[in-house]
Amino acid sequence: MSFYPECLVKSSSPVRIHPVVREVTERIRARSSDSRAAYLEGLETARARGATRARLSCGNLAHVCAASGAVDRERLQAVRSPNLAIVSAYNDLLSAHQPLEAYPALLKEAARAAGAVAQFAGGVPAMCDGVTQGQPGMELSLMSRDVIALATAVALTHDAFDGVACLGVCDKIVPGLLIGALSFGHLPAVFVPAGPMPSGLANAEKARVRREYAAGRVGRDALLEAELRSYHAPGTCTFYGTANSNQMLMEAMGLHVPGSAFVPPGTPLRDALTGYAAARLAAVTALGRDYRPVGRLVDERTLVNAVATLLATGGSTNHTIHLVAIARAAGLELTWDDFDELAAVVPLIARVYPNGEADVNRFHAAGGTGFVIRELIHAGLLHGDARTLVGDLAAYAREPYLGEGGLAWRDAPAAPLDRDVLRPAAEPFNADGGIRVLRGNLGRSVIKTSALRAQDFVVEAPAAVFESQEALAAAFRAGALERDVVAVVRGQGPRANGMPELHQLTPVLGALMSRGHRVALVTDGRMSGASGPVPAALHVTPESVADGPLARVRDGDRIRLDARRRELELCVPADELARRPRAAPPPEAAGYGRELFTTLRRAIGSAESGAVSCQ
Repeated sequence: MSFYPECLVKSSSPVRIHPVVREVTERIRARSSDSRAAYLEGLETARARGATRARLSCGNLAHVCAASGAVDRERLQAVRSPNLAIVSAYNDLLSAHQPLEAYPALLKEAARAAGAVAQFAGGVPAMCDGVTQGQPGMELSLMSRDVIALATAVALTHDAFDGVACLGVCDKIVPGLLIGALSFGHLPAVFVPAGPMPSGLANAEKARVRREYAAGRVGRDALLEAELRSYHAPGTCTFYGTANSNQMLMEAMGLHVPGSAFVPPGTPLRDALTGYAAARLAAVTALGRDYRPVGRLVDERTLVNAVATLLATGGSTNHTIHLVAIARAAGLELTWDDFDELAAVVPLIARVYPNGEADVNRFHAAGGTGFVIRELIHAGLLHGDARTLVGDLAAYAREPYLGEGGLAWRDAPAAPLDRDVLRPAAEPFNADGGIRVLRGNLGRSVIKTSALRAQDFVVEAPAAVFESQEALAAAFRAGALERDVVAVVRGQGPRANGMPELHQLTPVLGALMSRGHRVALVTDGRMSGASGPVPAALHVTPESVADGPLARVRDGDRIRLDARRRELELCVPADELARRPRAAPPPEAAGYGRELFTTLRRAIGSAESGAVSCQ
């Protein structure tokens, strides 16, 4: 396969990069010089000059070949053909990952046609935040990312592979797969998505029913009916949460087959893209002339491209944690300040629920990933020269289709086909990106502003302090929150209890806002991509159990959240705050497997440093 496959393109004349984008990129490069050099040195040491499995002993290689069919066995023994690892998050509990069941067969067939071999190397866990919301299992959610990274490394540690196809979609799964793949950064990697389920109940209606249920105006039967109409078929949930933000970022980082993020599962186009992923991966191993190891593709330009695309589309705040961790895995240092500086110049050009009414299927139909990437390249907000799996980033400004000759690509629409969903960079929904960093005497935090009303950028009100989201919900049901309030939910950070998402709070706080109250949330926990119109200072660092100021807040203290000035202030004199005792830490978690993660919780870093426990 050629350096630029016939259906893809190389960018034409260079586009001038926005000075802030250039400055942030250069700062990442400079501050990471030593760690990145060490990482690349390790990558070169691990690189095999020929098939990786040629380094194995005869007994080692016999185990690799033992269960293979005749064609694959001959190629594996000859150690001239690439051997591709398949690492999958398949399970049939989760709609997003159920379509992955059929992928290994497609990948193996396409690999054989390309003169390669593909072997299923290992599975990784894939838990669903939608299933575990408000349940004890949610306390394992964030830490599952590092478990997935470890499991990916175990799958690849047989040292028998020349490339890896990573099959995963949701939340922690894609970041975990990528962190694991970067630990074998001398191998090329392709990420193979499943695509979204068909559109169901409109997101706005689903949110309305949830608020009505929280307020006690409808029963569980009505709530269940709405949820079943929303989540109703194989494929990814259709709102723009962390799962679909993952898919958008894999496009912007050049680790997908271009345009494959939001093609529905179970379609001929999806199958063609999956097969092409194996063929392209076979073409970019160290055995060919177009070697593209993932550890070199993921560089400071790639990271800036990911952050800028996240901001331009109003993506999940979880990526202020995950992208930092991914950067660390590649020997790079990405900071929240980088997010904040880029947010000041990257416009919001997409509105997808919870930042608008549309779902990802409508986003895809309106122009989708190709339109977004082309607009940002032309505006100088992405590094169009960043190397990708197929060439440079210009290839990702196109969209796939099935023509008479099979799989092909064409230019994404020149103008958005639905201006309620997409806008040109010169005519954005908002002039700046959807995530900001707040600073003040309560620490540092992030806030998602892309779904906020103008009047909700600044909230100042008395605090109501809770040690759990269940306690807040109980206070709401008791009528104790019928006022202007800043809800403080602490003891929810990585070290305290694994940093669960707190989505039970969204309908509760939304109901208070709908009654005319001024409401905000301050927490060392997460809300992620589903955080919407409630102003929420998330990931407060340092967290309360790490002696963060949040541990000294009391009921009635005034708190000011000012997203315009990027401030988060507790209106209490510093000397008084210093005299106050800390709130007691939460008890050690037990049951539902949580006790098995005690060591990880004690080792985990702060949200701002990526909440990493395994690097």
